[in-house]
Amino acid sequence: MLEKDFQAEIIREIKKRFSGCIVMKADSGYIQGIPDIIIFYRNKWAALECKRSMNAPRRPNQKYYVGLMNDMSFARFICPENREEVLDELQQTFGL
Repeated sequence: MLEKDFQAEIIREIKKRFSGCIVMKADSGYIQGIPDIIIFYRNKWAALECKRSMNAPRRPNQKYYVGLMNDMSFARFICPENREEVLDELQQTFGL
């Protein structure tokens, strides 16, 4: 599966699970390494960096920004292998 297809699936799943949320795709050309997806839900936010597989290469700065944003709120690398685990953690973070 291509990363863009996986990303589209994740966006659909997030919108379904968190009704009323806002999902934005980040511009990787603006700040290199910023996670792909930013989610706003009620008074919380989260960021997800989509990968087509657990072994897919990471670009420079991605680990840094995922860690930084996780310290601020919630951020993870998400791929098909950890999809349910990450979405469950996100659900807990959003208080559901």
